[in-house]
Amino acid sequence: MLGDVREPQRTDADGIRRRLDQGADPESWNGSRPLHRAAVFGSPEAVAELARRVADVDALENGVTALWEAVLSRKPANARALAAAGADPWWPSLGGWSPGRLSLAGPTPELFPVPEGVALADAERAAAQEAHRLTTALGEFYYDGTGLACAGGIDAAEAVRRLQATPAHGELIDELLEDPYAYDMDESLHIVGVTSVPGGCVVTQPWGYAPQMPGVLARLSAGTLCYGLYANPKSGNQGSIARNGIIEGSDLHPGGGPDEDDTAEQVLASYLYQHNAVAYACAFAGLRPTDSRAVAGPPDMWVELPRRDYWSH
Repeated sequence: MLGDVREPQRTDADGIRRRLDQGADPESWNGSRPLHRAAVFGSPEAVAELARRVADVDALENGVTALWEAVLSRKPANARALAAAGADPWWPSLGGWSPGRLSLAGPTPELFPVPEGVALADAERAAAQEAHRLTTALGEFYYDGTGLACAGGIDAAEAVRRLQATPAHGELIDELLEDPYAYDMDESLHIVGVTSVPGGCVVTQPWGYAPQMPGVLARLSAGTLCYGLYANPKSGNQGSIARNGIIEGSDLHPGGGPDEDDTAEQVLASYLYQHNAVAYACAFAGLRPTDSRAVAGPPDMWVELPRRDYWSH
């Protein structure tokens, strides 16, 4: 048994070599391929040792090669080790992307020698540039427990009008911000912040999921597009899509990796915004915030939603 290459002691090439020499199977560990795991969690030396032992360095797991996993995880040293072992950077994978072409959109476009005729399209290059700008502008901040709705094409005032919301009292807001969980959820859930940003607006709630409720998204998305996010502290980021008043997608996983049936655009977005659910939500709706204030606060205004059933639209 190879052990868990996610643990630091298991990334040591000598330890992996010893286990392989003792009869560990380089092709399978606990139902998965060790080379794929090492590409994400291991050291370049561990990757090289495993790559030397497998029958096919481009063997697939869940439709992708170990090299794809290394590029997707932004482990350039591991990707180079795999390429040196014979892995093909230009083998088409999810959404038609190859690991090499995907790397052109990331922080290490020089990762592999690029064959003639291989390049990003203008729209792909623009998407990569905007992703870099957006993730840099937002920076890092704590948002567990936050709900938000990114609405394209409307400002904060229009969002308030669509939601039929009313200004919230300043004293209530001060108390809520000091200890939101001291309030009954029936009361605090109806208070949201609204902020205009380039491209649209953000409706946010630092303590709950209200902006992502179907009835909120449906009203905000009339004639436009919305992406809802709830950073559930228990189960992770949950996403929803609403277009022109209709919920098109729910129980999504913004900031996660691409799926096998994703389109080329979806694969690129998943790569560009991996582990950054807020930026993904903003980009999906076409928002271009210049800082994190729309999510991290303070918003342009605090408002109170009318009491109604927001789960049946």
